[in-house]
Amino acid sequence: MNEFFADFPWWWAIWIGVAVFSGAGKKMSHVKKHHRRKAERRRVEARAEAEQRRQATAWEAQRVSDIEALMADHDRVNARWLEYELDVAKLIDYPMMSDVREPLTVDFLRAKRVADALRPGRAAEITTDARLLEYRDAVRAFELAFEIAEREARRIKDQHFSGPERQRLNTARRLLTLAVDEAATGAERQLAYLRARKELDGLLSLPEEAVAALEQRVAPQLAPRAQWPEPLR
Repeated sequence: MNEFFADFPWWWAIWIGVAVFSGAGKKMSHVKKHHRRKAERRRVEARAEAEQRRQATAWEAQRVSDIEALMADHDRVNARWLEYELDVAKLIDYPMMSDVREPLTVDFLRAKRVADALRPGRAAEITTDARLLEYRDAVRAFELAFEIAEREARRIKDQHFSGPERQRLNTARRLLTLAVDEAATGAERQLAYLRARKELDGLLSLPEEAVAALEQRVAPQLAPRAQWPEPLR
């Protein structure tokens, strides 16, 4: 064995050593590159996932914002409708807005029912694009139907009434002004209110909300309902 190593060229030993270390070095380099590529791939995937989460959060925030804006539009139209439902004087000026015999009035009331039924309690309750589009279409239909009905009501005013009926409406309008006039005496206000209701009897179908709001303004001057004249019950 010693003779073998004695006869073995020294430069072969060096070459074998270099080859071994070189191979080990290349393998180590390859392993490091593999780990670097894997780490980079994980970083890219993490950035992609983070961007997806950011986009999803932004989309969700925008969707909620859109729904809240729709709900605000819905509220505005309802508030405009309530101006008629709660104001007898305004209904006298534009009686078509409470007349369910009018097709345009029926149209906007039907559109209101649809929009109200689709309205969520909270914006987050609408979780799909289809549901959002359905609610949006309903609000826009309600908005448009109300605009058309209100425009027509303001155009025709009391033209659908006969001359004597318009005179009764005018009388009721004056009486209601007196009924809510705090400068008038209690007796004057009560009498004015009762006479106004009598003038409107058979002409306008007053919403209960409008009557309640009016009576609240005149309430201190009113006798108990049981004491009202028969035609006003």
